Amino acid sequence: MRTAADMGIKTVAVFSDADAQALFVSKADEAVCIGGALRCDSYLNQDKNNCRRKINRCRCHTSGLRIFYQRNSSFSKRCKDEGIVFIGPAAEVIEVMGSKISAKEIMKKAGVPVVPGYNGADQTPARFKQESRKKSDFRSC
Repeated sequence: MRTAADMGIKTVAVFSDADAQALFVSKADEAVCIGGALRCDSYLNQDKNNCRRKINRCRCHTSGLRIFYQRNSSFSKRCKDEGIVFIGPAAEVIEVMGSKISAKEIMKKAGVPVVPGYNGADQTPARFKQESRKKSDFRSC
């Protein structure tokens, strides 16, 4: 919100009852309560979130609630579909990076050192024990 204010951009905070006294609420140009303290009654309810943004004519959305959205590409997609700029990863990135296995493969292809591991279909404790005994060529950065 400080950056937006520095750029002359008005901000609207959407908040739950639990966050009514939070700093981001007091720093926003406008603040709109979107529901009860339970996340399912407020932040995780995409209908409430997008409805409130539309009422306030918001063009962008960023979230301090990345923990809720970082593994859920539907919110990013919905913002795009409704003409709201989601300030964060694109839905496609969220989908790919939401899987530790696919994220690790992307990093390997990019030459980033990753901690080795086993991703096979056999997920039994015996197999994990066997895999853990294998030597690794991983070098610490």
